[in-house]
Amino acid sequence: MTTYLSIDPALLEEALAVGGHETKRATVEEVLEEYVERRKQREIMKLFGTIDYYDDSD
Repeated sequence: MTTYLSIDPALLEEALAVGGHETKRATVEEVLEEYVERRKQREIMKLFGTIDYYDDSD
């Protein structure tokens, strides 16, 4: 699927340099994957302390 985005050129160049990718596409794909993973982790972190468990159960 082709998608056109308007991205800050300086930010994209910095992401390319930091990520070490050769293409903008590879950079954007990895950034999106990391973003999704981080958001999922954030949702899991919200659950800490909300679930009751017992240490003595097997």
